[in-house]
Amino acid sequence: MFKTVRLLAIVSRPEFLPANLGSLVMGLAWSINPPLNSIGQPVILAALSFAIITFVSAIGAQLNTISDYELDSTDPHKRRLTQAMSSLGLNKLKYIMIIEFLLSLPLIFLLLLIQTKPILLFLWISGNLLGYVYSTPPLRLKSRSWLAMCSLFLVLSILPITFIYYTFASELNPLFVLFLAGQAMTVYGLIIPTEIRDYFVDSKMGVETMTVHLGLVKASLFGILLLSIGGILMGTAFILELALTRQPIFAVFLLAAVAVDYFVLKKYKTLYSLSKTCMSYDEGSVAQNITSLAAHNPQWITLVSQAIVFMSLILLVGKFLP
Repeated sequence: MFKTVRLLAIVSRPEFLPANLGSLVMGLAWSINPPLNSIGQPVILAALSFAIITFVSAIGAQLNTISDYELDSTDPHKRRLTQAMSSLGLNKLKYIMIIEFLLSLPLIFLLLLIQTKPILLFLWISGNLLGYVYSTPPLRLKSRSWLAMCSLFLVLSILPITFIYYTFASELNPLFVLFLAGQAMTVYGLIIPTEIRDYFVDSKMGVETMTVHLGLVKASLFGILLLSIGGILMGTAFILELALTRQPIFAVFLLAAVAVDYFVLKKYKTLYSLSKTCMSYDEGSVAQNITSLAAHNPQWITLVSQAIVFMSLILLVGKFLP
C-alpha cells in the first residue's frame, strides 16, 4: 500500500501542488473583502475549493504521464517518472483516476450546496475536460502549438484561480481580470524553458509544442516578452488595488517581485543567446548547454511563483488593516 501511494505521488507530479496553493492564495486575495461575518464558512469554502482543484490537477497530471510515457522514456531527466509509471502499471493508474474523480464529486456538490453558483460547476467541468483533451488522443492539444498554449493558459492559471475567486465573490473585479491576464502570461512564459528543454526530443518525435512551432530563437524571445509584459500587468493591478484599499505604501513590496523577475529574465536572455548560436552553428555543440540550462526551470518557476503569492498575501493583509 505504501509503495502504491509513493508511486502515485510521483506520477501525479507533486511539484504542481504549490501551484494549487498559489491559486488558492491569489483567488482569496482578490475575492475576500472585510468585514467577514464569521471565519468558519470561509475556512470551509477554502478547504473545499482547494481540494477540488487539487483533484482536477492530479488527474490531469496522471493523464499527461500516461500519454507521454513513450516520449518521456527517451529523456534521462524523466527517468524517475517513467520508472514509477512502469512500477505502478497503466491499468492500476486508470482505476485510481476513476476513484479520484468519484471522490471529487461529493466535494463539488457540497460546494454548490453552500454557494449556489452555476459558474463553479461550469469551471469545474471545463477544467476536467481540458485536462483530458490536453493530453489524450485524438485531440491531444499539447501537440497543437497555439491550442496547447491556450489550453495551458486556461488549465494552469485562469480556471483554477477564477474557480477560487468565484467561490467567494459574485462580481468580477476589472483589476482582477488585469492581474489574471498578467499571471496567465507569466505562467506560460515560465513553461517555455521546459518546452525548450524538451525541444530536441519533441521535434524528433513530431510533437508540435509552441516552442517546436516557433523554433528555439523565437520561443526564447517569446518567453522574455511574456514574462516582461505579464509582470507589468500584474504590478499595475496590484498597485491600483492597493491604492483602492488605502494601502498604497504596500506597493513597495513589489520591488521583491521586480528583483526576482530581473534574475529570471537574465537566465532567459542566456537561453536566447544559446538558441541563436545553436541555429547558426553545429546544433550538437550547444544543444546540451541549452538543455542543461533549461533544466533549471523548476527553480525559476518557484522563484517567480513565490513572488506572485507573496504580493497576493500583501494585498490580502492590506485589505484587513485599518
